[in-house]
Parts: sequence; structure tokens; C-alpha cells
Amino acid sequence: RPDLHEETPALFTKQWYQRRVREFQTFQHYFKQINLSVSVPANMTKPAIRVCITGGAGQIAYSLLLEIASGKVFGADQPVVLHLLDIEPCVPKLQGVVMELEDLALSLVQGVVATADPLVAFKDIDVALLLGAFPRLKGMERKDLLAKNNAIFIEQGAALDKVAKKSVKVVVVGNPCNTNALTCMKNAPSIPPTNFTCLTRLDQNRAKAKLASKLGVSVSEIRNVIIWGNHSGTQFPDARHATVMVGGEGKPLTEVLSDDAWVKSEFIETIQQRGAAVIKARGLSSAMSAAKARE
Repeated sequence: RPDLHEETPALFTKQWYQRRVREFQTFQHYFKQINLSVSVPANMTKPAIRVCITGGAGQIAYSLLLEIASGKVFGADQPVVLHLLDIEPCVPKLQGVVMELEDLALSLVQGVVATADPLVAFKDIDVALLLGAFPRLKGMERKDLLAKNNAIFIEQGAALDKVAKKSVKVVVVGNPCNTNALTCMKNAPSIPPTNFTCLTRLDQNRAKAKLASKLGVSVSEIRNVIIWGNHSGTQFPDARHATVMVGGEGKPLTEVLSDDAWVKSEFIETIQQRGAAVIKARGLSSAMSAAKARE
């Protein structure tokens, strides 16, 4: 504390001790409130849902799993059985993730399945979060990337069709997510097409944050930003329909932000290249923001 040097000559006076006690009691009360706010009811009776995460040993899954296991995604009273799928070489890392999930000792986690077999991973699941996909490597053409991922999502779609619940909800995240979602859906004909979706929410979050920063407002004040296309440098962040809450009323962005040239150039280019900028800055791809976008 900044004022500690003033108390040093009489560090353990009665007044100093009483102040420390009051501070401790304040913090104790604060932490009790936190514990109460996230506690799970003792009479929890909901049946567990089975949630599969592919790319289970990856850094996005690693960031997302705690959110699911702690109840932030499906609810503080919703038990889950986690199914983790990854490729065979990553199974040892997957076992490390399982250890950490066990060590969390969270009552909502009623089981963990870790495997490299899609037929095991997708068995009777309620939700599939398909994070895993083949990454675009240096020198790889886009057609090669599509071919690699086509094989992956044909296999996963067929496995979902064979062993998952017909009510399963599938969110495809692995890129190119739009194409991968279509491939997966086409290979799971017994599951309703409306149960499949893909996620470019991270790009939408980036676009909202950029607009909010430009206007000096909270991100929550920005609405109706659209991302067209795949999660790549060819995407089109569309702010034409965006609104900004001003005085409790949603106003068109064009009325609030007069810098049309910025919207058509720097804004679009920044969102298109944001992923590459993160990798350049931290040496790794987005994980924390990517996991948040999956909630």
C-alpha cells in the first residue's frame, strides 16, 4: 500500500491492526458474495447433456472448456458430459486436458470422454462444437485447404448421422466454416439441416469493437453489424445496417459516424486482417477472444 511507509515506525500499533481486520472483513464479505452468485443448487435434477468438442487438445478448446464446465454456456444448473475428439497424435495432450478437467472438481461435469474416434465422440451427443479443422499452411493454395477439410467434414458428418441424437445441434467453427458446415450437413441427411450452423461471431465481435472504439462508445451500444463470407481475408464486414444506441434510441451508423471513407477502407481491412495481426503480435492465433465468441 502507498501509505504503508507512513506507518512503518509503529507498524503493529492497535490502530494498524484494527484497520487490517476491517480490510480483511470487507474482502471476506466480498468473496462470500461471489461464491453465492456462482453456486450450483444442491437439488440439481436436470439430466446431463452430452457436448462434443472437436480439436479438444487445441488452445481454443482449452479456453472454452472451463466456460462450459462452470455453467457459463448452458446454465449454472445444467450438468454436462464432455466428449473430446482430436486426431490420434494429439491423444496424449487430450489426456492432459482430461486431468485438468478432473482437477477442477466441478459438480456440473458428470463425465469426460476423450477419443480419436468420431463414432465414439459423437455417440448420443446433444451438442457438437466442431472447432477442429486442417489449418492453412505456408504455400498451401485455397483449393488444397478445401480438399483437406472436405475429407474431415465428410467423415464427421457421416459419424454424426450414424450415432448422434437426431436432435443434435451442430456448430461448425473450423475454417473455412461456411464450406465445412455445408459439407458436414450434406453428409448427415437424417439430421435436420436447420440444426447446422457455422460461426463467424469472432469477426462480428471484432467489427463491433472497432466501431465502438472509433465512436468512443461501449461495444454494447453497437447493433446489427453483419459479416458476409468465410472467416478469411475475403470476408466482408458490413456496417451499412449497423445502429448505435444514442440516448436510449438506436440511430443508423451513417448518422453518427460521418467518416464514410474510413468505413469503406480501414475498417474493412482491419477486420479482414485482424487474425493475422494477432498472430504477428503474440506468435499464436486468437484463443481467448475465439473461445469467448463460441459461448
